[in-house]
Amino acid sequence: MKKDSLINILLWISRLLFGVIFIFSGFVKAIDPLGSTYKFQDYFMAFGTEWLFPTALPLSIFMSGLEFVIGFTVLLGIKMRYSAWGGLLFMLVFTPLTLYIAIFEPVSDCGCFGDALIISNWATFYKNIFILAAAVFIFVYKDRVKPLWSERKDWYLVILLFVFITWLSVYGIRNLPVIDFRPWKVGNNIEEQMQPIQDEIAEFYFIYRNTETGEQKEFAVSDLPAAEDGWEYVDRKEIIIQEYIEAPIDDFVIQDESGFDVADIYLGNPDYQFLLIVYDVRRTNEKAFEKRINDFAAQADSDDVSFIALTGSSLDDIDVFRHQIQAAYPFYQSDAIKLKTIVRANPGLVLMKDWEVIAKWHHRNIPSYEEVKKKYMKE
Repeated sequence: MKKDSLINILLWISRLLFGVIFIFSGFVKAIDPLGSTYKFQDYFMAFGTEWLFPTALPLSIFMSGLEFVIGFTVLLGIKMRYSAWGGLLFMLVFTPLTLYIAIFEPVSDCGCFGDALIISNWATFYKNIFILAAAVFIFVYKDRVKPLWSERKDWYLVILLFVFITWLSVYGIRNLPVIDFRPWKVGNNIEEQMQPIQDEIAEFYFIYRNTETGEQKEFAVSDLPAAEDGWEYVDRKEIIIQEYIEAPIDDFVIQDESGFDVADIYLGNPDYQFLLIVYDVRRTNEKAFEKRINDFAAQADSDDVSFIALTGSSLDDIDVFRHQIQAAYPFYQSDAIKLKTIVRANPGLVLMKDWEVIAKWHHRNIPSYEEVKKKYMKE
């Protein structure tokens, strides 16, 4: 095979892999911009730059959109002079950053694929090394890529891609993400999501020393030697056969005023159960309560359907807020970070029954109680 042909084949493979990974990564983060926002805030807290919090949302929209567009343009061979530079600079910034994160672990995971695919920090770094190599190869041989059409049409497509991916992010903010990758998505059984994905399996070996010869030997639990046989215990060794993988929903608590965990009572309610998620009462949309939520809760109560609110705020803030919005339904405390994973809205409404998530709504899209009853609450 000629050298030029080999280079062209490798260039096409590099563009394909680079483009698909960038498109997927940008897309899954663009549809859930609030999730990316929370991840940026985690980074800002880890690096002591909390003053950057106001930039988290616009930064998440811009970065996911940029990643998506770079992926498409590299894959299709559009504006290669710009897209090859963009892809290379992107990787030159994020590869060292992910190495730092892998070594020092300021955050639990990098969030490079949003909630769609969570991988370890070291796996992220190795993935970025691979993509960086592809980006360098694409940059070196970018002039070999032939444009698909005229330069003017190239710009039209780039603009169209930016408009599309930005619209998708704005839609996800004003409503709910078009695809929910989180464990609280509609149809999931929360009790099952609270079970570990994989239990740890370990084998234990005990090290004994022969008192006469000084020989050290490992013994399984079922085959331990007796002291009268001339063996004395030295140490114990544990070998992990299968690593423990925690549950998708871990340590979720609903705490009442007395400090008791009542999560099982409400999540496992055999009847229909409404959960109003207000992760921070000081930053919530108060008009939503006046316009629809309070009336919705009153109608649910008249039908003897349980309606409670969950918040990460303090008891004092809850008391002030309840009087301010005239809420007749009870408020319970939970972890604000975990509440943000339930529904990307503040407030947002969730309908459950016997551990199963039936439906979720952003506060802008909460239908009337009668509509919900007719569509979701079967007799």
